[in-house]
Amino acid sequence: MSKPQVAFICVHNSCRSQIAEALGKHFAADVFQSYSAGTETKPQINQDAVRLMKKLYSIDMEATQRSKLLEELPPIDVVVTMGCNVECPYLPCKRREDWELTDPTGKSDEDFISVIRIIEGRITQLADSLR
Repeated sequence: MSKPQVAFICVHNSCRSQIAEALGKHFAADVFQSYSAGTETKPQINQDAVRLMKKLYSIDMEATQRSKLLEELPPIDVVVTMGCNVECPYLPCKRREDWELTDPTGKSDEDFISVIRIIEGRITQLADSLR
């Protein structure tokens, strides 16, 4: 049986959804395949997110990830929206969750780390629910 395809979705696909994709690959690759995308793209992943993910997990998101559009995704089983505070993008799926995460862009490292740790915990919970 193939692993479920999980997409982490946010409008710009530059920060929270990228962190979730990276942590999904890091902590749950044995359970599901992680992707991220948005309705718009940014030229680069949020540099604070890149720096802190390297520091906390030794993950270089820029080496394996880039900002992508929804159209670039394969068929998805589980969609997780990050809490865009706007109309979150729609993508057909079997299951949908909204994690309602605060966007740490432009905030302190402590704010970023708090959001990263929340995402880590939710990745673990999602993996447990899909086992």
